[in-house]
Amino acid sequence: MKPGVLSKTSAGRPAPSMPKLSPSGWILLALVPLLAAAPLLLPTYQVTLANNIGIFALATLGLVLLTGVAGMTSFGQAAFIGVSAYATAYLATVTAADLPGPLAWMAGSPLAGLAVGLVLTLAIATLLGAVTLRLSGHYLPLGTIAWGLSLFYLFGNLEFLGGHTGLSGIPALSLFGIAFDKAEALFYLIWAILLLAVVATLNLLDSRVGRAIRALRGGQRMSESMGVDSFRAKMTAFLVAALYAGLAGWLYAYTQRFVSPAPFSLQAGIDFLFMALIGGVGQVWGAVIGAAGVTFAKQWLQDLLPHLLGRSGNFEAIVFGLLIVLLMQHLPGGIAGWIAKLFERRRHRPTGAVDDVDLPDAEPLPRRAMPAKGEVVLEAKGITRRFGGLVANRDISFTVRAGEILAVIGPNGAGKSTLFNQLSCVDHPTSGEIRFLGERIDGRTARAMAGAGLSRSFQHVKLLPSMSVLENVAIGAHLRGSKGVAAAALRLDRAEEARLLAEARRQLVRVGLGQYLHAEAGSLALGQQRLLEIARALCADPCLLLLDEPAAGLRFLEKQALAELLVRLRSEGMAILLVEHDMDFVMGLVDRVYVMEFGERIAEGPPETIQTNPAVLEAYLGGIE
Repeated sequence: MKPGVLSKTSAGRPAPSMPKLSPSGWILLALVPLLAAAPLLLPTYQVTLANNIGIFALATLGLVLLTGVAGMTSFGQAAFIGVSAYATAYLATVTAADLPGPLAWMAGSPLAGLAVGLVLTLAIATLLGAVTLRLSGHYLPLGTIAWGLSLFYLFGNLEFLGGHTGLSGIPALSLFGIAFDKAEALFYLIWAILLLAVVATLNLLDSRVGRAIRALRGGQRMSESMGVDSFRAKMTAFLVAALYAGLAGWLYAYTQRFVSPAPFSLQAGIDFLFMALIGGVGQVWGAVIGAAGVTFAKQWLQDLLPHLLGRSGNFEAIVFGLLIVLLMQHLPGGIAGWIAKLFERRRHRPTGAVDDVDLPDAEPLPRRAMPAKGEVVLEAKGITRRFGGLVANRDISFTVRAGEILAVIGPNGAGKSTLFNQLSCVDHPTSGEIRFLGERIDGRTARAMAGAGLSRSFQHVKLLPSMSVLENVAIGAHLRGSKGVAAAALRLDRAEEARLLAEARRQLVRVGLGQYLHAEAGSLALGQQRLLEIARALCADPCLLLLDEPAAGLRFLEKQALAELLVRLRSEGMAILLVEHDMDFVMGLVDRVYVMEFGERIAEGPPETIQTNPAVLEAYLGGIE
């Protein structure tokens, strides 16, 4: 039986199969009984160490999402832990008389400390994120260093928080009559919260919102053209990371029973980044592995090095730094990344296998009403685009109608790409106007146009190579879903997610890539990647499709299949504009041709007229051997 194909019963129905567990499911299944037994078998010192690992892993989990998945480096995670820890410690040690009357009930309440700590952490994170996340390149991590240091010094300079001495005398944690006054009891609480956070993160990443966050790392321009709000995705990752830091701060306050500024310094923020890097910054379980690895390594080096060197000192920091450099050289994906690659090779799914068990049929997504055939969908009026003294486009005017394919051709440097970017709202004309379905759109964003029914491909393929083909195409359906972060984390979005993935599968089958659903997008040939882009564009349910050199890199049979697809789309009433260099492909397919040279129109008409036009032959067609 072929991999991924259901076995059949004699009645022709699929044979029942055992439910499948993901690798993370197997890890959880193995980890829960081990964690349940650990406090019963380990000495108190080891249990206390495991508690610290759990808290560190919770904070590092936020960095895995923020830095490893979303690609935003932050040195300020420790500062967020401090915000929540101080809020918790203050409410745990203050008396009711010291608080305003309506808030007196918060004094000594662990749940009030948790609520205030999380709200305060998220409020500060929202304010800082609104400013910091607009930075790019090296300015972003430098920005997180700046506010991380500011919060650290703020903790030490507020007298009501104990200044540099800190707050002590935090009582033991008690929740709903259960006392967490011993390390063993705290162990179960800390690791239960950590595992719930891990599951929530895995659920989040396996969702519409998660795909938007994952697209931040190398695919922002593409995802914006598919309707993804990149800033909102950044803020989501940033706030989830801050939320985990807030939980870690609450647990830290009740575990240590003492809070001072030192554990929330910039050095602590660097340590959390080291944990993420060593564990595997792109892997959710890397947070746990990294926190455990760094904690145990520091303990081991602190015990071993004084015996080897004959004197005490901070030698472990030097050796630890060298170990990190070596690890990053040989295992750039961290320990979890290395383990994931080993298992991926063992359970590699052969190319061409389709697993219908993973993708049950779902109710189709609603379709937008297509314009009537012959109706003007896109209209360009006198478009001129200047870059200083260079005029890339001059007085360009044409229309594209529903049920029509228009090709824009011209030699290199004719201004086709500049025109394409203006039509797709990536760029804006210096003068003139562009109308889509009767409304003026020059000046609008590419993201807004994705929701209006305009979808596009790219001249240079833009996809997320490490994501599956199916997930890449599902990004195109982003605006056709509505479930948010909470629904994704709690797995309440499964019905909608099934519909989005089913739509992505339908479009992949439509373009001839149905057998590559689970292959990594980066493993496809260039021609197949171009087809993937078209499937992704179709997943947005457009009424106007802009294609930038769609036939480039395709073999003869693939070009035939693409032409047949475009003909079907035209018959369904879709308007299609394509920029293309393959004249054989263009002339046998399109209804009209618009020819450009040096940024201006030199001819327009049906293919048979263009093929005999002397100006076109001289400028373009005559130059092709």
